[in-house]
Amino acid sequence: MRKKLFFTSILTSFFIFNSCQENDAIKPNIVWLVIEDQSQYFFPFYGDDTIELQNINQLLDNGIVYEGMNSPYPVCAPSRSAIITGMYPNSIGTGNQRAYSYYRAEREEHEKQLGFPFYSSKFAEQIKPFTQILRENGYYTSNNDKEDYNFKLTNEAWDDSSSNASWENREADKPFFSVFNFGITHESQIWLRDEHELQVNPENLKVPPFFPNDSITRHSMAVNYSNILEADKQIGIIIKRLKEQNLYDNSYIFFYSDHGGPFPRHKRAIYETGSKVPMIIKFPKSINIKDKRNRDLLNFIDFAPTILSIAGIDIPEIYQGRAFLGSNKNKNKRKYLFTASDRFDEIPEKIRASKINKVQVY
Repeated sequence: MRKKLFFTSILTSFFIFNSCQENDAIKPNIVWLVIEDQSQYFFPFYGDDTIELQNINQLLDNGIVYEGMNSPYPVCAPSRSAIITGMYPNSIGTGNQRAYSYYRAEREEHEKQLGFPFYSSKFAEQIKPFTQILRENGYYTSNNDKEDYNFKLTNEAWDDSSSNASWENREADKPFFSVFNFGITHESQIWLRDEHELQVNPENLKVPPFFPNDSITRHSMAVNYSNILEADKQIGIIIKRLKEQNLYDNSYIFFYSDHGGPFPRHKRAIYETGSKVPMIIKFPKSINIKDKRNRDLLNFIDFAPTILSIAGIDIPEIYQGRAFLGSNKNKNKRKYLFTASDRFDEIPEKIRASKINKVQVY
């Protein structure tokens, strides 16, 4: 009888062990390639033929171009707070740009001078960063390396958030979610790289009708296109590493911008030039993509539930976003979405905008 129980115990342990291995094996790897401050119309997959992006274009082979992804706030910190929490910034008090300094050294020095800590939004206990939930379910999570969520992030959110962060630092065969931020396209680079060699001819550019068609505008646009080309090279390095490690084909890869472009009437503006962003999702080769373009209305608050859905993890009920991929995909498509723009440098905006079906604000 004891022998029978012993062998039964061994068999049970064997099946549990193999079941765990199988569950780990089917968890997909997910990579985010995040540029900053860019609108859709600077990119060839939205109709602009100014530049060719050899590396980003690779994602199109088994990918979808999303035409309706929007940031809920057209500026860094509030939009990133929505990404990490699945909540509208207005709902969690993170709409003020910038309420919390993410530069640790700067923050600590200021706190020392002030004698009290920086303000940080306080969340309901149910609101967990989705990356923390991934970690609790066996994922290795890394962020390289911008945070800027407008609040103090919990220590449990990332395994590694640093300039050296990468999936390559995880334990072997552990599923991963890795984010890479490319600051080369940030608006500040328009003047910081003003004297760098241009990779496009300013005279050949198409100037939008809401910009003055002069040499200053053309030069700034040429710098921006050149910065996008540089980001493409940097993204190519990540893609190459994934391919060399046989991870590329079976990974989800998201490419997107944190909000709209780096010019006036873009970043900080509530128009679509400020809120609508470029986005490609490259799917694992096991998923056959038929429709190469998607026009659904999507919002950054959808990222958190979507990543959890892809990973086969339950979505917290408190999340305001909707999963648009994965096992828990929401079948109800949006008819409208919200975007806000307020309290930048303590200057209240007096503008509102809406998008309902095909009604657009330009």
